[in-house]
Amino acid sequence: MALPLAKSDLPPAWKLEEEIERLKKERNAVILAHYYQESEIQDLADHVGDSLGLARAAHKANADVIAFCGVHFMAEVAKILNPETTVVLPDLAAGCSLADGCPPDQFRRFIDAHPGHFVVSYINCSAAVKAMSDVIVTSSNAVKIVSQVPKDQPIIFAPDKHLARYVMKQTGRDDMVVWQGTCIVHETFSEKKIIDLLMRNPGAELIAHPECEEPVLRHAKYVGSTTGLIKYAVSSPAKTLIVATEEGVLHQMKAGAPDKTFIPAPPEDESCACNQCPHMRRNTMEKLYLCLRDLTPTIEMDEALRVAAKKPIDKMLEMSTGI
Repeated sequence: MALPLAKSDLPPAWKLEEEIERLKKERNAVILAHYYQESEIQDLADHVGDSLGLARAAHKANADVIAFCGVHFMAEVAKILNPETTVVLPDLAAGCSLADGCPPDQFRRFIDAHPGHFVVSYINCSAAVKAMSDVIVTSSNAVKIVSQVPKDQPIIFAPDKHLARYVMKQTGRDDMVVWQGTCIVHETFSEKKIIDLLMRNPGAELIAHPECEEPVLRHAKYVGSTTGLIKYAVSSPAKTLIVATEEGVLHQMKAGAPDKTFIPAPPEDESCACNQCPHMRRNTMEKLYLCLRDLTPTIEMDEALRVAAKKPIDKMLEMSTGI
């Protein structure tokens, strides 16, 4: 368990951003941040994006240090693509329910039980699972990539069953063998409460991430990746949008369309902040400062595993042109 931060370890709160900028220059570092990070980190980052955008940014990174403000599997991708670069994650315990719910040993047995299948793995998985895969996908490119797989080639799709269902519906590939994983955030939204919000806000639109459950998606005006949701939210003529994905994305939506009202989709349980990813929120400005100062915790990886995991990521980047 991580020890609490001592105030003596940190600069004054008002100077924290300045000190992070100083360390970034000293370390020749770049800060990559996912849209689900707290707004202060997003504003400070050199690049803010979804999984595909951050993979591309990591691929192009020309730095001695990458400070990755996201979750563990994302920082792993940065290390896979930049083996000579020091990759630090503000909180090493920032995990992912999808990655944790697909243990490599169990996934190996799953693949062995379905010989001859082309393995498509969502980027929300460990490096070990990536290494067993033929191609990696994100919510931005999953439909495009699966559409390129020959129709007579059977497919395994892992680990998110809701994204798999959405891809099957969009591509007609309803014969995919699917690992039954879910995201703890995207399966928490309440269809009943969303319908109530739509009724109380005439003209409002629901937009949703494809990791959401089908009862939520069927009410959505638009379904797409995090980047897709932001672009749609800004361009839509609707003045009120209900957003069914992690609440952190609203920061970019408000920046792009300050005249609109954005309502985070409510969870079933009103007593929790279930529409916030607890793993993403482990990263803070204080921890970002410390990881740049101390260059720890770092992402380390066996070279054979890195090389094996890089192949399906390279395949993804190759098959994602035009997105």
